Amino acid sequence: MKYLLLMLCLLSLNSFALSASYQQVVVTEFGGPEVMKMVTQQQLPEPGPDEIRVKVLTASASFTDVMVRKGMYAGAPSDTPLVPGYDLVGIVDKLGEGVSDFELGQRVAALTVWGAYTEYAVRPISELVVVPDGLDEEQAVALILSYTTAYQMLHRSAKVKPGQTILIHGASGAVGTALAQLGKVAGVNMIGTASTGKQDYIKSLGVEAIDYKTEDFVERTMALTANKGVDVVFDAISVDNFKRSYETLNGSGHLVVYGFYNASLFGEAGGMGDILGEFLSWQWKQWMWRLFPDDEKTVDFYSITDMRDEHPKWYREDVTRLFSLANGRQISPMVWKTLPLSDAAQAHQLIEDRVVKGKIILRVSR
Repeated sequence: MKYLLLMLCLLSLNSFALSASYQQVVVTEFGGPEVMKMVTQQQLPEPGPDEIRVKVLTASASFTDVMVRKGMYAGAPSDTPLVPGYDLVGIVDKLGEGVSDFELGQRVAALTVWGAYTEYAVRPISELVVVPDGLDEEQAVALILSYTTAYQMLHRSAKVKPGQTILIHGASGAVGTALAQLGKVAGVNMIGTASTGKQDYIKSLGVEAIDYKTEDFVERTMALTANKGVDVVFDAISVDNFKRSYETLNGSGHLVVYGFYNASLFGEAGGMGDILGEFLSWQWKQWMWRLFPDDEKTVDFYSITDMRDEHPKWYREDVTRLFSLANGRQISPMVWKTLPLSDAAQAHQLIEDRVVKGKIILRVSR
């Protein structure tokens, strides 16, 4: 009998040890998609004061995650190993000391910047927004980075008004798709650039399509606006592209810059030199443009993390607003593909191959 009890105890301990382990994707060194490995951690993370442990249901795969994996994103750790993943949706699994505004079992969303490709994550309560009933977790996570970026650029940075005309670069991508859907809700006219194979897709979003491979977007934009130019341009391509986008603005137009796509895509892993060079070049050219003020055009650089840090209330308001728009079917996040967390490397490769239309979601657990 004693031996039987001992065996039962050992089995119970082994079962607990197994249940306490979890998996996550780890970037072992900066480089290509192949540097991401599934790793088993033997102990669940514990939340501290004002923190919550989240059982992650979904995370998204974005171009920003590619930058983190390559060591080219300033807001992420500069050393490996690290867990990528800019956003997540999950279930409150354990409350830290002093947490009273959340409940066990509640669904929450977080903008993590890094650390979302994991089955369990500990996050500060200041990051978390409750996901409402009726909203699928794949749809919800698709809203966090891409749609919040688009919403804040439209309404916090550019302050668009109905009837205005905007130009969206990369209109078929995750942020471009979000800009198109939210632009329609805002009542603006939209022009967008995309490659040849994605023209029909952006037209389906209500965007006047420009094929950047076969057309000059400056000439085409001016032709579409009867040489008046557009009110706002959203551009994350390159410094050279920013200058040309500036040329498409009307006399009081606004250019919103929100990244350096080309430098990030083709830059060397593990180094910030290409992006730093792009940024300094952009700063210098912006200064040069202002030496000859022949109009009232304006330029600014948008960062979702900077805006959240400066205006945390805006972030929560805007995510909540997006959840409401999605629940009301006014917007519908385009989930292009859903993959298991173990296929995170494949998701990154698809993003770098520039074949994605909308968003890739990683299913972590159910």
